[in-house]
Amino acid sequence: MLAIWLHLCRIAGIDHVLINLHAHADAVRQFVEQTDQRVKINVVEEPALLGSAGTLRANRAWVEGEEFFWIFYADVLNRADLHSMARLHERRRPAATLGVYEVPDPRRCGIVSTRPDGVVDGFVEKPQDPAGNIAFSGLMIGTSELLDAIPEQVPADIGFHVLPKLAGKMVAFPINDYLIDIGTMDNYRRAQETWPGLSAP
Repeated sequence: MLAIWLHLCRIAGIDHVLINLHAHADAVRQFVEQTDQRVKINVVEEPALLGSAGTLRANRAWVEGEEFFWIFYADVLNRADLHSMARLHERRRPAATLGVYEVPDPRRCGIVSTRPDGVVDGFVEKPQDPAGNIAFSGLMIGTSELLDAIPEQVPADIGFHVLPKLAGKMVAFPINDYLIDIGTMDNYRRAQETWPGLSAP
């Protein structure tokens, strides 16, 4: 998965990444040390989990001064068109651009509602009574405004504590390419059977 992600970064012109570690940290470090990925890699280990948003806050200095930056959930296997997503963000200049896709069980996901112009006007993490089936994909572009919305609490979660506060300030980028969250064993098995691979950069 990490090799695929680094390949995706090369295709998208991303040449510097930060990998946040907790579980299996030694295995990831060994992979990074032994693999020539042609992408500069910073590795940060998080001994006590800070939550997905707490991780961003803790590493804020790493993106200080950047106009925008990517955030990837590493267990999302995908072939998304990151070039087009970046172009949308540069054209619209929102606080964040969320990659979104249709899901069969929206109760397991962060669900977005959008206006006709693509502005995200609502976000609910794992709703019991979903208003739709358009979900946050785990691929997003962030800005300093997103970082400013992170609360001081620990742990702090992107889906529960940050994105709902930015309703009206984000835009959605529909992903119609291959994308699957392999965070469940069923999806992991399905990925083994359906992954088409990546095209060359």
